[in-house]
Amino acid sequence: MSYLKEKVSYVKGLFDGMKVDETTNEGKLFKSIIDLLNEVALEMDDVEEVQESLSEQIDAIDEDLAEIEKDFYDEDEDYDDSIECPHCGEEFDIDEDVISEETQAIECPNCKEKIEINWDCDCDCDECEDEKKD
Repeated sequence: MSYLKEKVSYVKGLFDGMKVDETTNEGKLFKSIIDLLNEVALEMDDVEEVQESLSEQIDAIDEDLAEIEKDFYDEDEDYDDSIECPHCGEEFDIDEDVISEETQAIECPNCKEKIEINWDCDCDCDECEDEKKD
């Protein structure tokens, strides 16, 4: 039983204990107010049930979204690319965070030779076609 229903029951008990004449105007008013309070308490219980159900659904959606985000953004995944040095043949990883399109060359950590970076794309996408025109 909810807190509001307990309070309404208490007030109804007081009303019944006072033996108020329900045929008088005041008695009818008090009886109507207590009935109204009881209805409000019942409605509040319904609202609380719906709110709890919605909260559970939101939690489930949040968990599903977290799974999707994990799959999509996989924080454990390394976004490093591996390349092979054309000079010594050593394969090493480069971190995309340390190079940008302005980077023209990187140094091989093994032989210390410069490796030129070719930013030209061989695909036929619109974005690359626009860059080739510039």
